[in-house]
Amino acid sequence: MAKELVSDELWEIIQPLLPPAKPRRFRYPGRQRIDDRKVLTGILFVLKSGIPWEMLPQEMGCGSGMTCWRRLRDWQAAGAWQKLHEALLCQLQGAAGLDWSRACVDSASVRAVGGGGKNRPQSYGSPQAWEQASRAHRRQRDAAGGHCDRSQPP
Repeated sequence: MAKELVSDELWEIIQPLLPPAKPRRFRYPGRQRIDDRKVLTGILFVLKSGIPWEMLPQEMGCGSGMTCWRRLRDWQAAGAWQKLHEALLCQLQGAAGLDWSRACVDSASVRAVGGGGKNRPQSYGSPQAWEQASRAHRRQRDAAGGHCDRSQPP
C-alpha cells in the first residue's frame, strides 16, 4: 500500500487552520462536499508529483483536479497556508529543529513593495558612472573596517 500523504499528526495541525465549510442549501443542495482531508491529499499529490490538476487520478478518492484546485485557491485566500507555515515554524523552533543562522532570503521570495521606490539602486548608465559608483562603494567598505553596510547606497 502507498504511503499516506496526510498523516494523523499533520491533519491535527492543519484541520483547525482551515476555514469552515459553507452550509449546504436546504433546497437543491447540489453534490455532497468532499472531505477536506481527502482534498488535501489530492493537493499534496499534485504538488509532489508535478502532474497537471486535470490528470489527478479519480481512483484516489480526492475528487477532481478542479475541486482540489478550487479548494487550494479558497484556502489560500482565507490565509490558511500562511497560518500553517507559521504553526509549523513554531513547532520546529520549539523542537530546536531550526538553525536561523543558516536562513537566506532572496529576491525571488520577497516582494519589492512599490517596485523598490526610493531605495532601489539607480541605473548608472555609462561604464564611467559605474566605475565611479564602484570606487565610492569600496571607499565606504574600507571606512567601515572591511565590511559593507548594505543599507546605505554606494
